[in-house]
This record gives sequence, structure tokens and C-alpha cells, in this order.
Amino acid sequence: MSGNSAEEVVAATAAGAAGWRRAGIAGAAIGVLAAGAAAGVAVERLTVGRGMRKKARLALDATGPYGSLRGTPGRAVADDGTELHYEIDEVEDAPPGEEGTGSAGSRRRRLFGRKAPAPVTVVFSHGYCLGQDSWHFQRAALRGLVRAVYWDQRSHGRSGRGRTQADGVPVGIDQLGRDLRAVIDAAAPEGPLVLVGHSMGGMTMMALADQYPALIRDRVAAVALVGTSSGKLGEVNFGLPVAGVNAVRRVLPGVLKALGSQTELVEKGRRATADLFAGLIKRYSFGSRDVDPAVARFAERLIESTPIDVVAEFYPAFTEHDKSGALPAFRDVPVLILAGDKDLVTPSSHSEAIADVLPDAELVIVPDAGHLVMLEHPETVTDRLADLLVRSGTVPGANVGGHGSTARRPGR
Repeated sequence: MSGNSAEEVVAATAAGAAGWRRAGIAGAAIGVLAAGAAAGVAVERLTVGRGMRKKARLALDATGPYGSLRGTPGRAVADDGTELHYEIDEVEDAPPGEEGTGSAGSRRRRLFGRKAPAPVTVVFSHGYCLGQDSWHFQRAALRGLVRAVYWDQRSHGRSGRGRTQADGVPVGIDQLGRDLRAVIDAAAPEGPLVLVGHSMGGMTMMALADQYPALIRDRVAAVALVGTSSGKLGEVNFGLPVAGVNAVRRVLPGVLKALGSQTELVEKGRRATADLFAGLIKRYSFGSRDVDPAVARFAERLIESTPIDVVAEFYPAFTEHDKSGALPAFRDVPVLILAGDKDLVTPSSHSEAIADVLPDAELVIVPDAGHLVMLEHPETVTDRLADLLVRSGTVPGANVGGHGSTARRPGR
């Protein structure tokens, strides 16, 4: 399989959808989408050896699981009745006697002084087939320093299955924007907001701005758009040759529809091709060759937790996504636009296109970084977010702390 051409992989996927004799290949193909891609199937030698996978699992076991941070839970209800799970990390006051030490209490004092912080809430929106835990390193660095809301988009993580999608209604980016509004109304009904979104999460924020411009004008103090796009995702080639991209686009809608109706069979196929699946995730999630095996495994676990039918039903929303007209709503606030220079899913050219509409924004292209830049280069992403908070006036200038380094023990 590792030497197959794009056409051969696509043909195998289509055959699996038609006769289910090749469910393993089909499941692996959909695994690419689960990595956040709008389309594409691997065409290179992408398998990760079992020894590497074992090493990654052992590393996770030794250091403690990423994604273990939890906050105060809450539920918002979307306009179609879907329950949306969110968690709040509140600002913590320095314990008596710790104000002058090198503890976390000291860092809190340096950021905000000994009085209550400014009433700002940072709302984090995750990407396609991920979950709120994809912000693990940023959460670890900001924990207790700012009031933050992390939520799971519908049908992802701990949120409920989209009710209208269960009835056969396609999900759209506009629906996700309304979902975000429901979370804000429930978790942060008052005070300034800083909106942070990765990939689909950034698109969700654009949909929010498109439908609720007054909310942006009256309450949003800053915006961070990470590895996202305002449209034209149907033109992305995902690192594939032209012939391969065209072949994938011809068969993908039918394949997705068929796979979405055969969830159990495809999940078995995806598990049966676990090594290929791991290689696909690494290819489409990261840009560097030496990504921490524990981080790669963490990304794999996040992505493979998304059911195939959810992967399938969200896909059409990306090809239809066009929110370039909503971007001017962000012109009057500080904006951070950040992307990896090796992102094959939402290429950095899409971030540059957003920056063309928002010329006063800070544009950061991170070298040697792929689509999951916040996991691959967490210190860079957290540093830039900390600077955004300072530039927006929501917190005084200060160090945020450990910056979410992968070298630190998770959850600390």
C-alpha cells in the first residue's frame, strides 16, 4: 500500500465503498479527512512502524496523558436543541503567602495584581474532528491566569450529536456560528471577549461575525485565527498531484455518503489499518519530521475518537464555506493570524488571504509547522496569544509562564 499512486488509492477506496470488500482502505482514506482535511488521500510512503507507535504510547504513559485538564463544566443549548459541552477555567487569586514567591500565584500577581482581573473571557474553538483538548498546551500555560472557555463543537468531544444532523439535515458553518453564540450566552454573557479558533473553529468565528456583527462590535476585544481559511477550500491540493486531486474530488462525495451509512464496518477497517492511519495523521497534521511521538499519538487519539458518520456529514460544509465577506467585522480589533508554513490542509496562503482583508493584523507564519501548529509548536502559539492579550489591553504585559512547552510535564 505504501507505494500506491493516487489513482490506485482512490480506486481502492471507491471499491470499498461499493462492495465493502476493502473497508480497511476506505477507513484509512476517511482518516485523512479526520485530520482536518477538506479532501485528499495519501500517495506517499506514510506508514509509521509499530515500534514508533509503541514508543509513542509508552511516552504518553510515562508522562501522563495530554488532554487531562478539566474545568468547571457547563451546557449550552443550540437553536436546534443540541447540547453543547463547555468548560470554564476561572482566574485564581494568589493564595496567602505566595504573592512574592516564584509560584503560579506570583505569575498571577504579575499579570493582574492582587485585585480581580479585567472581566475578559477567552473563548477557544477547536477544529474539525478534534475537541477542546487540542488546546492542551495553551490551556496549561494560561490556566488560572485568564478566564477561559473551552467547548466541544456539535457531534465532537463531549457535546451531543447534532439533532438536525441525526434527522438527515446537513451541518453548515452558519450553524456552528450559532452554536458559538449559544456557548457565549451561557458561559460568558457579559464582559469583553477574546475569540480564538483553529481551522473549523476559525470558520465558526467568521460565521459568528457574519450573523452577529453587533456582538463583535460591542464585546470582542481581540481575535486569533489559527490555521484557518475564509473560503476556496475546494482548491486545496493537499500535497497531491493534480491528477490525484481530481480523482479524489470525483469519487469523494459518493464514498463519504456510503461510508457514513456503514459506520461499524468502516470503524473496523480503520482499526485494521492503524499503522497507515497513524502515518496519514502525521503527514497531514505536522510539518516537522521529529515531532514528539507522544504528541503525535495524542493527535491520533483525538482524531480517531470522531465517528466516521460525523466525519462524513461535516465534509460538505468546507467546500461550501465562504466567509471572506465577514472578515471586515474584525478590522477594529487586534487580530492574530497564525499558520504553519507546511500546512497541507489550510495552506498558509489562506492565512495570507485573510491578512489581505485585515491589513492591520499580525500575520505569523511558523516555520516547520503543519496543520496542528498549536500542538507541534505550542510555545510559539502561546507566546503570540499572550502578546495578543497584551496588545488588546485585556491584560498587562507580563510573562504567561511556561508557554505550554512540550518539554514540560502535561497538566503543569
